Amino acid sequence: MSADIALLRWLRRAGTLTLDAVLPPRCLACGAAVDASGALCAACWVRVAWLGAPQCDCCGTPFDFDPAAGSGERILCGACLRTPPEFDRARAVFRYDEASRGLILAFKHADRTYAAPAYGRWLARAGAELLAEADIVAPVPLHWTRLAWRRYNQAALLAQAASRAVGRRCLADLLVRVRRTRQQQGDMGRAARRRNIRRAFAVRDRHRVAVEGRRVVVVDDVYTTGATVEECARVLREAGAGAVDVLTLARVVRPAVP
Repeated sequence: MSADIALLRWLRRAGTLTLDAVLPPRCLACGAAVDASGALCAACWVRVAWLGAPQCDCCGTPFDFDPAAGSGERILCGACLRTPPEFDRARAVFRYDEASRGLILAFKHADRTYAAPAYGRWLARAGAELLAEADIVAPVPLHWTRLAWRRYNQAALLAQAASRAVGRRCLADLLVRVRRTRQQQGDMGRAARRRNIRRAFAVRDRHRVAVEGRRVVVVDDVYTTGATVEECARVLREAGAGAVDVLTLARVVRPAVP
């Protein structure tokens, strides 16, 4: 490590300690005092449904039990068996529910962008396998009109934070949204979401060479039906990407259909 980098890290640490002394860190969810910035208090932590194994090896849908415990077999959920998605693998940090909704909405609509470094660390843990194999990390883009209104792309902040946490290359402008679409609201079904998002994205011409044969991790805030990230994966594959994985902060988990 060079002396300049060591000094920079020391200054950042000193700045954080000074800020914490003046403004004590608060829980990202409820605002209660916590030991370090970018953390949840104990009460909020236990309310969040953190995701991980056992889960579908493809889309990351959580399982109640491990159907292949100790076998080493690749296990897929019924949906992925019926219709394999456009992406290779998807992982998420936590379930999108009443306990986590406030974290997402505050980050997405209430300018709480200071949470991005913490979310990036959470993404790095949940998507460790994906990011370890990634050549490029890229966010789901906003249409320029929506970006101008919101002033920041929450997916881009997540992608940059996650890639920084693991030392991977982030191309924040790899994808562009070429068509303004209706917002993917909760009342839209899977088929409607797919129609709405079809041909809404493209790979920027200047990045096509960088994509060819590479493994790309697409980052978004919430995985609902997968329509948006699947469309991103489809255009990346058309541009020559060797593989496409998906990493999101939250995902909607629907009850299993008997």
